[in-house]
Amino acid sequence: MGDAVNGKKLFMKMCASCHTMEKDGKHKLGPNLHGIMGKTCGTTSGFNFTEAIKEKAIVWDEKTLNEFLEFPQKFIPGTKKTFFVKNAEDRKDLIAFLSTLKF
Repeated sequence: MGDAVNGKKLFMKMCASCHTMEKDGKHKLGPNLHGIMGKTCGTTSGFNFTEAIKEKAIVWDEKTLNEFLEFPQKFIPGTKKTFFVKNAEDRKDLIAFLSTLKF
């Protein structure tokens, strides 16, 4: 498990322009990520997901988020997400932070 404190800093630097994280927060270019861990991709209400995301129907966990963040368009061909996180430690820290955003 990564460093959630550093993960929050990375989220604010790398992700906050496209995603919110607050409970019941609005969607931006990407969906609100509060409660993402354990959720099936493409099921957050009020966000217009691509068919590719809806059809993938995987559950977000450390493994799936790591693969998605490393190579989004390889993991889910047809996703609109083009931003990726090259550094493995940064991915671990981001995922540790996202794990703290529970309902």
